[in-house]
Amino acid sequence: MSDQKTGLLARLRAGLRKSSDRVGEQIASVFTKRRLDAETLDELEDALIGADMGPAAAARITKALRAQRHDKDITGDEIRAMLATEIERILAGPEVPPPYSAHKPYVSLVIGVNGVGKTTTIGKIARALQAQDMKVTLAAGDTFRAAAIEQLKIWGGRTGATVVARAQGADAAGLVFDAYKEAQANGSDVLLVDTAGRLQNKQGLMDELAKVIRVLKKVDPSAPHETMLIVDATTGQNALAQIDTFKQVAGVTSLTVTKLDGTARGGAVVAATERSGLPVRYVGLGEGAEDLQYFDPRGFARALVGLEP
Repeated sequence: MSDQKTGLLARLRAGLRKSSDRVGEQIASVFTKRRLDAETLDELEDALIGADMGPAAAARITKALRAQRHDKDITGDEIRAMLATEIERILAGPEVPPPYSAHKPYVSLVIGVNGVGKTTTIGKIARALQAQDMKVTLAAGDTFRAAAIEQLKIWGGRTGATVVARAQGADAAGLVFDAYKEAQANGSDVLLVDTAGRLQNKQGLMDELAKVIRVLKKVDPSAPHETMLIVDATTGQNALAQIDTFKQVAGVTSLTVTKLDGTARGGAVVAATERSGLPVRYVGLGEGAEDLQYFDPRGFARALVGLEP
């Protein structure tokens, strides 16, 4: 394993420390005996739900364990390894969106409610793409907040990405149209589109998002090539309601989960994937630009249950 890969996995494990401690506590509370009998499996299912993995994922995992080791002796280490395998199967199941090289410019529409870290995440993605020698344009589509526009300009300065912005209150759909044309003209590989924080009960904002998508399809019928929903790990199971709503309105194709380092609710990533059928593109493990990582299902699953990569 390369030093870079080892370093990324070490940061993943450190970022998930609170979540893995919680999962470990739940497992330890169950395995006071060595035999994986029906009662123990029921208790384990409850423990996984208690670790924010959700009823569907917990039932799926314990069903697999029942088929493999029902009424047989098992150690704590063995149960962790089996849990990691089953969690990885859930996380690796959904089809990942096409790579950024599939279209030019590849349009990634970034959406989510207020406070999840959309603008910061866009800046970190731009940094990661620039490091891969991709040319990036940023569209400051959150025209409701002057701070978001300025924040995106700062990220543009840090990364060398072109930023298309207008005054606060400008029409977001018109700005995105201009940004697409700019990205096309300057030869950008990727256009990352910021959007206003949208609460599920704000129909006007949802309508505006639908308008942005319609405008994009006029200039490129295949766009957006990805609609990435940013969710905050600290909200746990509450993120599922956001995913359901945005899937219906905006055709979400991928998730990015932020703030995993600040919560013990990392198991909610498993619940979100199981329930939504959506793949995770990135995970945020801290405030540093290098703490946004491409999602690694195996590494995440093992880190979540407290195993070495």
